[in-house]
Amino acid sequence: MKLTQQKTTVQNLMGMPCQDLEQYFSVIREKPFRATQVMKWTHQQGITDYEHMTNLSKSLRDWLSENAQMQLPEMLSEEVSTDGTRKWLLRVDNKNAVETVYIPEDDRATLCVSSQVGCVLDCTFCATARQGFAGNLSSAQIIAQLWFAEHRLRKQLNKTRVISNVVFMGMGEPLANFDNVVKAIQIMMDDNAYGLGKRKVTVSTSGLVPKIDKLREALDVSLAVSLHAPNDEVRNQLVPLNRRYPISELISACHRFLEDKHRKHSITFEYVMLDQVNDQPEHAKQLVKVIQALPSKVNLIPFNSFPNSGYQRSSDKAIEKFRDILQAAGITTITRRPRGEDIAAACGQLAGDIQDQAKRKRHYEKLYEADLLKHKVEVACA
Repeated sequence: MKLTQQKTTVQNLMGMPCQDLEQYFSVIREKPFRATQVMKWTHQQGITDYEHMTNLSKSLRDWLSENAQMQLPEMLSEEVSTDGTRKWLLRVDNKNAVETVYIPEDDRATLCVSSQVGCVLDCTFCATARQGFAGNLSSAQIIAQLWFAEHRLRKQLNKTRVISNVVFMGMGEPLANFDNVVKAIQIMMDDNAYGLGKRKVTVSTSGLVPKIDKLREALDVSLAVSLHAPNDEVRNQLVPLNRRYPISELISACHRFLEDKHRKHSITFEYVMLDQVNDQPEHAKQLVKVIQALPSKVNLIPFNSFPNSGYQRSSDKAIEKFRDILQAAGITTITRRPRGEDIAAACGQLAGDIQDQAKRKRHYEKLYEADLLKHKVEVACA
């Protein structure tokens, strides 16, 4: 079929889910099934040179070579931990780079991806937050982290499939980059791409309540909440976002997320253990009251230190006592074993290379003023 002569803007097809690709091909008067072909070549086979996509017509391959991109990240560094964890620093633009972490285990292989360059939030115990904020990653830049890890490791490990799980627990607040994160997940879950199941993709949030509700409508995925405190006084100190969406509103959003009877998920609560800050028995008892009515589990995370953090890791004894109180109340509780700590790849340690740090305040105000207004209107109309 003859391609349209209409001049189009060069687009990066890497980050387009199937529906968007079908629309793209319809504009150039190609059949919708071209979208499936390109997705299989790109994500399943790891082919990004259109000339090698041999079931496309020669005219289409030539047109795509001139008018479409498959932009891939540039690896700036790779570090391998003694426990097998790998951390890559990937360039996303001329100034900035993000970190992506591969965590192998006996029964799974998890990729921890970044969703922003830095983070728009300012959690006081997180190394990423200290780096500032330079912007959101595009859907292409997010999915390219999975493409890079999957196809690099296939060659190195001589496997046909490597990554079994993806967690949005790298740099950034995923729900503050909602649209791009959703598009990337749609590709991750597409059978013509990576075919990850709904329990194999986990989105983590510090508590953007309106976006939790929006995520519930958009995707059936697992949700992790970075709680880190059982009361507003402590959480205000650790997670400043709590001043806008306090714990009571956050827990209500978690209940709504699980309302659909077809959802079989539970909420995972992440809880970093900070010495003498949030790790006392009274904190554990308060946490039981906060989450006991929710289908949930708790991951206790020994604090992973970084320079000038101002916090210390809780003692093993304090963590064990905290865990025992939760378990005695019937709450599934796991103490997460630090992975990649020797290469600063553990939870809260990712820092990347961020040079444009001036955008956080402006983006924060724009994002949360809009969200807060919309949320108030929705609550008033409910």
